[in-house]
Amino acid sequence: MIKISGVEMKMNKWVVYILECSDEKKSLYTGITNNLEKRIAKHNSGKGAKYTRGRLPVKLLKSFEVETNGYALRVEHKIKSLCREDKLRFSLNDYDYKQEDEEKEKQS
Repeated sequence: MIKISGVEMKMNKWVVYILECSDEKKSLYTGITNNLEKRIAKHNSGKGAKYTRGRLPVKLLKSFEVETNGYALRVEHKIKSLCREDKLRFSLNDYDYKQEDEEKEKQS
C-alpha cells in the first residue's frame, strides 16, 4: 500500500488522474497509470507526457482507483471529453460505463 496526498492506494491497481498544469490557463491533463507517485514524479521531471513538459510543475487534483486497465482507459476517455468545469466535478459514482455501452448498442 502506498500513500499519495493523504490517500492510501493499493498496489497493482489502475489509477485515472487529473493534473493541473502551471501554465496561464491552469490547464488540466488526464492520464492513467498503475503507479501514481512515480508517474507524477516523471511528469514533474519533464519526462512525462509531451503536453505537460512545457507546463511544469504539475499538481494532482483528483485520482480514481479502478480495477482494470480497460476500465481506466474508458474513464480517461470520458474525462477527456468533458469541459473543464465537468472535469473538476467528475466522480466515479457519476460514471457508469456499462450504461454507456448499452446506449451505444441501441444506436447501432
